[in-house]
Amino acid sequence: QVQLVESGGGLVQAGGSLRLSCAGSGLIFSGYSMGWFRQAPGKEREIVAAMSWSGATTFYADSVKGRFAISRDNAKNMVYLQMNSLKPEDTAVYYCGARGAVVVDNPAAYDYWGQGSKVTVSS
Repeated sequence: QVQLVESGGGLVQAGGSLRLSCAGSGLIFSGYSMGWFRQAPGKEREIVAAMSWSGATTFYADSVKGRFAISRDNAKNMVYLQMNSLKPEDTAVYYCGARGAVVVDNPAAYDYWGQGSKVTVSS
């Protein structure tokens, strides 16, 4: 049974930082592309950042480039999202997703999902 468990969300003031973590189990983690997505109330789920199984390829949404960084530790079955210079518009539920193929930015292409971690950025 595949499980992805996010942690690290919370309430932060604009300009602050948070680090999200996603722990994977029940899958050969190093064989999966991993992505971070977010969904704000009334909006569709959107890509934030994604990384290939090796870490050689990364993708970032334009809205987070230069502020967010994705990383992974295959030995620990973990993927991280470092979020700096947070803005109120970053407020959303953040999800990690796993895809057993090349990294892409389309959430519909991801096979497994975590339960989400809420991030609230106050102005």
